[in-house]
Amino acid sequence: MSEFIQLHILASYPPSNLNRDDLGRPKTAMMGGSQRLRISSQSLKRAWRTSDQFEESLHGLIGIRTRSLGEKIYGAMVSGQQLMDVVAGEKSDPVRPPLSEEDALIWSAGIADAYGALESPKEWEKGPQYKQMIHFRPSEIQAIDNLIAVIAGPEESAKDLEIDLGDLKQMGSLISEGKSLTDPQKKKKNNLNKQVRSITLFKKDTAADISMFGRMMADATDYNVEAAVQVAHAITVHEVAVEDDYFTAVDDLNRGEENAGAGHLGESEFAAGLFYLYLCINRDLLVENLGGDETLANDALRALTETAVKVAPTGKQASFASRAYASYLLAERGCQQPRSLSVAYLTPLRDRNLLESAITSLQETRKKMDAVYGTCSDGCCEMNVYAGEGKLEEVLDFVAGHHA
Repeated sequence: MSEFIQLHILASYPPSNLNRDDLGRPKTAMMGGSQRLRISSQSLKRAWRTSDQFEESLHGLIGIRTRSLGEKIYGAMVSGQQLMDVVAGEKSDPVRPPLSEEDALIWSAGIADAYGALESPKEWEKGPQYKQMIHFRPSEIQAIDNLIAVIAGPEESAKDLEIDLGDLKQMGSLISEGKSLTDPQKKKKNNLNKQVRSITLFKKDTAADISMFGRMMADATDYNVEAAVQVAHAITVHEVAVEDDYFTAVDDLNRGEENAGAGHLGESEFAAGLFYLYLCINRDLLVENLGGDETLANDALRALTETAVKVAPTGKQASFASRAYASYLLAERGCQQPRSLSVAYLTPLRDRNLLESAITSLQETRKKMDAVYGTCSDGCCEMNVYAGEGKLEEVLDFVAGHHA
């Protein structure tokens, strides 16, 4: 069986609205017959992979998830800039001859179609746009940039290219004009798309976030990546009632001469809670997704663990400043079947000393599971802020240390 690393985290947030539903309320879930606050795994992963902490630890190894890469390809062709500079929104000098807007639209349509379904050209504003987001590795954006350089360069630069650029431009013209394709044209388009993907997409690579959280490409399933990191929705260990905050904003220039009322009235919902968060990492799959690079896998594990205990979703931070570090972290590793310890909180805690009670309940549940099932992990390491015991650095060394 694969080796798994499991992280059990307790983090307390003061009044906040970190993750909102469609009505703007904090997300909730029923568990053990009571309402709990909830932070979705999508919200947590988005906050982690776009955080300064992640960027600092894994600089250059984080992908771009977007619907707009087709527009960026168009922008790079029109400006002559490198594609990565356009993606990053950086101003830089041209590195190759710019193309006309008409040619750039045709070429960008031909390339972008290889990665996913495009919106109708009638919906395009500044080049092709996808119907759904696609996650690209930094190396793939560079490979697309290399293809742009060949297209914009002299004819002899395309002599070794495994794509007929004449066919690609012809297909790009049909796509950008929104014309219906005949069956032979559809077959030709599919073959061209495979050729474009074969020189610009990679199945295994150093993009840490894609290797951790996976990638799904509906129109290019060969390049899907199975997620090595599973993240549970965070839930509070106690029952929660969502409250309303009625607020006003004062007009600085209203001196009350005619109207003493507020300039704005509003209402915002919030709640506070102590959350249990669980992550399960298939380390063998992570190493495989990273092309067998053990060192990079260990760096990614350290970065993920440190980010998970320090970074929260950014929802309503300007109103609540609800930033918090985790108060407790238990890391386990081993080849046993992984299991969450959320059952420790199936009955909502009601103690006045909630943090101490939550830590004790987690530790006792783990001991009881070991007693009944046998040891559920080969080793563990914990950090307990409440007791002032353990160090984050020791846990990071543990998750990135010697493995089976």
